[in-house]
Amino acid sequence: NAALAHYSPTNGSSRKLSVDEMYLSDTGGQYLGGTTDITRTVHWGVPTPLQKEAYTRVLMGNIDLSRLVFPPNTAGRVVESFARRALWDVGLNYGHGTGHGIGNFLSVHEWPVGFQSNNVPLTAGMFTSIEPGYYRDGEFGIRIEDVALVVEAQTKEKPFLTFEVVSLVPYDRNLIDLSLLSPEQIRYLNAYYENIRAIVGQELRRLQLEEEYSWLQRNTEP
Repeated sequence: NAALAHYSPTNGSSRKLSVDEMYLSDTGGQYLGGTTDITRTVHWGVPTPLQKEAYTRVLMGNIDLSRLVFPPNTAGRVVESFARRALWDVGLNYGHGTGHGIGNFLSVHEWPVGFQSNNVPLTAGMFTSIEPGYYRDGEFGIRIEDVALVVEAQTKEKPFLTFEVVSLVPYDRNLIDLSLLSPEQIRYLNAYYENIRAIVGQELRRLQLEEEYSWLQRNTEP
């Protein structure tokens, strides 16, 4: 059912889960400190070569946009194609937006931040989702969505901007084809995993959640 980008369940469309399929989990919550919107795609069995390549290319797009450095007052539509380039390279694409503004204890889709032509330029302090995907009708759907904060980049000249991903959830190692990733993308991924371990791992230890801590360690190995 995740092959539909915006699927709504009905009594007649529910299906049994198996280990032979991909699963897309679009999750979120509203808290006093802010709103979350995080999507992960997983496969608990043996993914097909197409599934693995498509997932990896979606991840590459997520990383490429997340690590991008760009000038102040850049419109989201100008940089949006960075999230699609790895898919475009092999003739794949997705038919929804790449991201949307996220409210602070407000709407999860908050206007006017985002990557579409009618969104405002990106400015430090804005929260946006970054969520490329790929969908194959009747077969499977992939989306990787993180929440990112627009921050100042550490550059030599006048202040440029970049993104700081604040969603601290590992990606599915079972679906990543490392041979497709560039050294820069792997370094980004390793730094992201180190950050997850430092923040989430410490909290799990504080709460004495040892099973969850062990899971986190396995899924954030370099």
